Amino acid sequence: MSGAGDFQPQLARRRRIGFIFAVCCALMSVFGLVVLAVLLVVVVQAGWPWLTSHFLTNFPSVLYPETAGMKSAIFGTLWLVSITTLVSVPVGVASAVYLEEYAPDSRLTRIIRLNIANLAGVPSIVYGILGLTVFIRWMSLGRSVLAGAFTLSLLVLPVIIIASREALAAVPQTIRHAAYAMGATRWQTIRSHVLPAALPGMMTGVILALSRAIGETAPLIMIGALTYVAFVPEGPLDDFTAMPIQIYDWCDRPQVEFHHLAAAGIIVLLIILLSMNAVAVGIRAWHQRKKVW
Repeated sequence: MSGAGDFQPQLARRRRIGFIFAVCCALMSVFGLVVLAVLLVVVVQAGWPWLTSHFLTNFPSVLYPETAGMKSAIFGTLWLVSITTLVSVPVGVASAVYLEEYAPDSRLTRIIRLNIANLAGVPSIVYGILGLTVFIRWMSLGRSVLAGAFTLSLLVLPVIIIASREALAAVPQTIRHAAYAMGATRWQTIRSHVLPAALPGMMTGVILALSRAIGETAPLIMIGALTYVAFVPEGPLDDFTAMPIQIYDWCDRPQVEFHHLAAAGIIVLLIILLSMNAVAVGIRAWHQRKKVW
């Protein structure tokens, strides 16, 4: 048996390894930020001169890039995001509330939770195939805004459910116990105490989910979204195009002018995305200031 004096903690070596690991992580973070900054600079330099009022108010053109715009794509994206939000957020939050607050800890519940976690990592093209089969061929919705929004809703639902469940689980049990002690029912406790406390975390999940939905291209291509639309959708059953689809179409063309148009479209997409995120972050911060535990 070796004695206690044989133990060598090697603290200096561990500190060196920890320092090297921290430096590597910092360098990787800086590298990622530098690459992102370079990409943004290149996009802004290429697209800013083309970002005019005509670009926002004109319809796309396949012959004259000087007069082409993305009015139909902007309105199509707004239609998609609006319907996706109306469908996915209530369904996702309700599913999370049931799984976290009502569902028993049974084998079936654990299987459902595991499958939701697995669905969050499924490639988006798979959801496009599912949307093509269910919403276009089976439900006969055609290449409409509604079919695209339902497909994107399936895509973001797992993210919303997981984030909402984590936010609900983070609410201290003492809040529930205090409400029960005052005679509140389970639903009254959830509605008046648990959901307001978990809302900031839920908003984070919604922000991430909608940020993913607004930039998706593969599912929309799979369900047959049009690359050239010279009208604004007036209803959920109209044909549509979206900003990622329009940008993809311009990038695929050989003319250099269309590449500049694609860069301008990326700038507009980023502005819309950041504006949506700013509104959601503002709502989340407002609720955090109101929350008192």
